[in-house]
Amino acid sequence: MRGQNTTTQSRFGRGLAISGAIAVAASGLFAGPAAAQEPGVLEEIVVTAQKREEALQDVPISIATTSGERLNALFSGSEDILALSGRVPGLYAESSNGRSAPRFYLRGLGNIDFDLAASQPVSLVMDEVVMENVVLKGFPLFDVQNIEVIRGPQGTLFGRNTTAGIIKINTRRPEDEFSAYAKGSYATFGTTNIEGAAGGALIEGTLSARASVLSRSRDNWIRNGSDGEKALGRYDENAGRVQLLWTPGDRFSALLSHQNRSLDGTSSIFRANVFDTGSPGLNDNYDRDVVNYDGGDNNPQSYESHGTTLNLAWDFDTASLNSISSYQQADGFSRGDIDGGLASEVPFPSVTQDGADTDQFTQEFRLASISDGPANWQIGAFFFRSDLVVTTESFASFGFVSRQDTQIQQQNTTWALFGQGSYDVNDQLTLTAGVRYTRDEKDFQVLQFGQLWLDIDNGDVDPISVDDDQTSWELSANFAMTDETALYGRISSGFRAQTIQGRDVAFLETPTVAQPETIDSIEAGYKAELMGNRMRLNVGVFHYEVDDLQLSIIGGASNTNQVVNAKKGVASGLEVDAEWLITDNFLVTFGTSYNDTELQDSELSTAPCGSGQCTPLDPVNPANTAQVLVDGNPFPRAPKTTHNLTLRYSTPVGDDAEIYLFTDWAFYGKINMPLYEAIEFQTDNQKEGGLRVGYRNDATGLDIAVFGRNITDEDNILGFVDFNNNTGFVNEPRVWGIEVGMEFGD
Repeated sequence: MRGQNTTTQSRFGRGLAISGAIAVAASGLFAGPAAAQEPGVLEEIVVTAQKREEALQDVPISIATTSGERLNALFSGSEDILALSGRVPGLYAESSNGRSAPRFYLRGLGNIDFDLAASQPVSLVMDEVVMENVVLKGFPLFDVQNIEVIRGPQGTLFGRNTTAGIIKINTRRPEDEFSAYAKGSYATFGTTNIEGAAGGALIEGTLSARASVLSRSRDNWIRNGSDGEKALGRYDENAGRVQLLWTPGDRFSALLSHQNRSLDGTSSIFRANVFDTGSPGLNDNYDRDVVNYDGGDNNPQSYESHGTTLNLAWDFDTASLNSISSYQQADGFSRGDIDGGLASEVPFPSVTQDGADTDQFTQEFRLASISDGPANWQIGAFFFRSDLVVTTESFASFGFVSRQDTQIQQQNTTWALFGQGSYDVNDQLTLTAGVRYTRDEKDFQVLQFGQLWLDIDNGDVDPISVDDDQTSWELSANFAMTDETALYGRISSGFRAQTIQGRDVAFLETPTVAQPETIDSIEAGYKAELMGNRMRLNVGVFHYEVDDLQLSIIGGASNTNQVVNAKKGVASGLEVDAEWLITDNFLVTFGTSYNDTELQDSELSTAPCGSGQCTPLDPVNPANTAQVLVDGNPFPRAPKTTHNLTLRYSTPVGDDAEIYLFTDWAFYGKINMPLYEAIEFQTDNQKEGGLRVGYRNDATGLDIAVFGRNITDEDNILGFVDFNNNTGFVNEPRVWGIEVGMEFGD
């Protein structure tokens, strides 16, 4: 803990540390075939949550990391980023847009809005670059060094839209030493996954490179009962990344990276009439292998994306300057039979297609101290610009057929100045303070109106422009009681910028605007390495209050998609992360979280489900009997509890090999899915588990394993459609497969 030297050993290394280039959990450095656990003790975990390399146990923030074998197991079944859900205490994830647009929740705070222009309070940062739009957040994970989940507001160093926290993904970077891996798998439903990477010096000590590739696919496995054909469930996804690292001397480095992705497959699978009025859970109409669609063209989905980043670092003896420039672009569409059934099975048919074309440019400059003394500081400036066009087409809604798409454009410009400093008061106590000023501007306009065949026109919609200035701050203290234990406390603030929701323009309604939400948070925690560093235990408690909480009103009898502000939202909770090396061959990790969330707004109301198919539990609004009051309800899709567990046991085979068993589990407590409460749209006691049994030889780098995902074949409800009929969508099916991998070099 304190007293451990986490300073990099060269000026060049320090420059990369400040840029956040290397964030590794030393117990699992390799995201291909897993690295072997060092005998005797748990390895130190290094994180970059404060944009410099620090030991996990020294950072006064609630952080969980995932790397190595855990990542390899989670994505064995060719799953997307949603596989992280529940594997970290307090983290929940879902999507109603297939593999393209994930939604994340931390400490119960998230956004249920499915629209491609929606903002989220959980930010995803990949290699120091924020992936703002939900389509960018869906980039596949491969050749990853580690993932840091940073809980609580991060408004000082990372800016707006981080009120709940950050998912920080660090890919593996080029090095002089040669290293490579290759692996391939085949699983149920014709699921294949091939990935690999290779890197090393092109010019020793001056130029190094790394190239990574991914190709995954699945066959159609869901039968459309309307024609009897297996026509849904497939995907073909390909991605690659190339990186060049130039180090002409000890005082300068340049890292250039480019990545791209193509996805073609099936979007989310909506299933009609799978809830019974008055009862929770799935009914007998549900069949995982069959749907009945008469529209949507079997829910196709297609996306392309690419991004380029240039990270420059200069060393000036006492300080290091970083420049991070990035351009990200994505475009594509998803179509869905939203009603999930035949026209004869639903009140009215609904088929829509949403497409996004997004361009994003970011620039950050950061000057940070390089010092072994008691004081450390960093200051910086940040610029963000995005241009997003969302295209919506309604093929069959309210009995009309659309002849022309509706197109809206949103432009967002943000700039910020920030600074943070820390001071070692003595060998035990470190104080940290930070502040950030942000200016955020958004412009909205309708580019094209959709006209219905009855010549109904939605008229002119005036452009909308909003802007806001916000100051975020943080104060923290870390007190090392011993070399192995520490207490910390942190108070912090953050904000989510104003939101413009224009999806309803396609359905003859006007856009809505939500004012900025602001959060004040307090947390305290205990971090310890116990039993001779064979056990790591991190415990945190928190309380936060959100003023003007941004909420999405989705569906209901009028099938709206609007944003509103609740006066206040409050939450309190507990998080535990534990890791215990019971023997050199038996490792157990455990995590748990408790989130008690509550909406506080006596006047906030919403229309419940349409067609009268659900059973609202909230009181009727006397001022509007078609709506119910939601004051006192939990946040939407905020699990009351989450638990996760992994077990790894191995048996040595000779000097260099082992046979191992790895299993991972996630458990979810009660979740209320919409803004209102209804019997039908609540879940409880859902779980999902994985298994991996294999042989690994460290001398040859061979890793061969059989694996299973969702091994108990759970039918977990992830979401619902309430405006039409009791439609729902569920998790991925059980998958069994075999994987062969090889690791080469260092």
